[in-house]
Amino acid sequence: MRLGDLKADVLRISDIYAREHSIDRDRDWALLKLQEELGEMTKEHLNLSGRARGKPDAEALADEAADVLGMLLIYCECAGIDIEAAMQRKWLKWLETS
Repeated sequence: MRLGDLKADVLRISDIYAREHSIDRDRDWALLKLQEELGEMTKEHLNLSGRARGKPDAEALADEAADVLGMLLIYCECAGIDIEAAMQRKWLKWLETS
């Protein structure tokens, strides 16, 4: 799966969700949802590490990680961020020098 293809699919799904729930998605909304999903992922992490009340569930942690990634892609679209170019510039450049 390529990141660009994943992003396109996530944005299509987000369009459906927004239409069905009458949500006006802007950059602020996307950032707040990203933070919400990160909080949910943190909760699952704490459950798995025995530091919170709740049933440990590795699949729930993975699902929340997927939500975080999805919302990050949506945020990047709303903010005009080319995440592929940013990853190349910030992370992948290190593969070129080694």
